[in-house]
Amino acid sequence: MNRALLLITLFAATNLAACNKPEVVAVPVAVPTPVPGPAGPAGPAGPVGNTGDTGATGDKGRTGSETTVVVIPPAASAPSN
Repeated sequence: MNRALLLITLFAATNLAACNKPEVVAVPVAVPTPVPGPAGPAGPAGPVGNTGDTGATGDKGRTGSETTVVVIPPAASAPSN
């Protein structure tokens, strides 16, 4: 029994050691970013754009009646659990 337990332990340790492969990590090389130079002279101004036309005037609305309608929202109900 002791020999079988010893052999099983050795076999398990060998299998675990064989599966352990070191992982190679490639570290990216930092590329230095170039420093921008001074700003150049300003370019010429662009042309002035066209303005839009004024829209047509809408039709006059109808006159109201003497009836006033008031809409009252329903009362909030109690939350259901």
